[in-house]
Amino acid sequence: MTDDPLFAAFDLNGHTLDNRVGLAPMTRTSATDEGHATERMARYYASFARGGFSFLVTEGVHPDATHSQGYDNQPGLATDEQAEAWEQVVDAVHDEGSAIFAQLMHAGAQAQGNRYDFDPVAPSDHQPPGEQSELYGGSGPFPEATSLDAADLEDVRRGFVDAAERAVDAGFDGIEVHAANGYLLHEFVDPTVNDRDDEYGGSPENRARFPAEVTAAIDEATPAEFVVGVRASQGAVVDEERVWPDGEATAEALFTALAEAGADYVHVTGGDATAPEVPDTDRSLAELAVDYAGDDAAVIANGSLGDPKNARAALADGADLITLGTGALANHDWPNRVAADEALDDLDPSVVFAPDASLSDAEVPSDD
Repeated sequence: MTDDPLFAAFDLNGHTLDNRVGLAPMTRTSATDEGHATERMARYYASFARGGFSFLVTEGVHPDATHSQGYDNQPGLATDEQAEAWEQVVDAVHDEGSAIFAQLMHAGAQAQGNRYDFDPVAPSDHQPPGEQSELYGGSGPFPEATSLDAADLEDVRRGFVDAAERAVDAGFDGIEVHAANGYLLHEFVDPTVNDRDDEYGGSPENRARFPAEVTAAIDEATPAEFVVGVRASQGAVVDEERVWPDGEATAEALFTALAEAGADYVHVTGGDATAPEVPDTDRSLAELAVDYAGDDAAVIANGSLGDPKNARAALADGADLITLGTGALANHDWPNRVAADEALDDLDPSVVFAPDASLSDAEVPSDD
């Protein structure tokens, strides 16, 4: 398997990854009511490291104790106590030899559970379409989110930076800024949501400005060897088929700005990482990330890559790394199985997501 591109080593900002396969971030709503990671979560994440994933990106973690929380039982890095609770997870993953990055997620208008009793916010007044997800503990229509002013933006930026510094203290190898799937930073990028008329709205360059500022602020506040990545998408949780109307112009502005802000990687996700999906182009979002950020930041592709042939195709198209969601949930040892040319299992949703997204007994290895 030494000639297989999936199993070539890769250097990510001084961290040597044994292969090109990582765990994608996936919401699991399994923290305590106070947002503390648990020993059960430690065993869950460690199982992927043991199964050969060279790096793991955690589920979305709320960075502040005001508006950012998205779901009940979502873990946080908003307090020192929450950071301390993550240490058991980080240590368990490191004991298995893998790197782990905390995904920092401000839910924005898509928030549907907040223990701090704050209402949702967005770049502009906005009510997401559709219904809240029962899978994540919500029900009924989303409330309308209120727009952020200049002082609010500074609070959001400071919350991300403080959470990143707590991630350093907890022993994480890096963080991933969540600017995808319809959450707050994605709402700035998305012209179908952002109708601001200041320096953060209008042109693609203006819409990319705030996610880039958050990234730059984190990069400046954390050690040089600490990985700072960003996740990006066109689609949202409430509208998976959504695309940027101005297509490549938004991709160019966003990926260029993130690379200039110091991002070590750009992690793009969509329905199919190898399919043309950006309006007015014949390129995938991952290919555009390679074009506009690839000289300065690694590119991670995600989306329908559970078939090893598709995963290899994404690397052939220029991605440096790939992540798996569904394929990983079905096979916590996906890299080890593929390296050994063993069969892969299909995902049984009744085992993983019944009745909600919290961890099931079948997914968490015992201590025996």
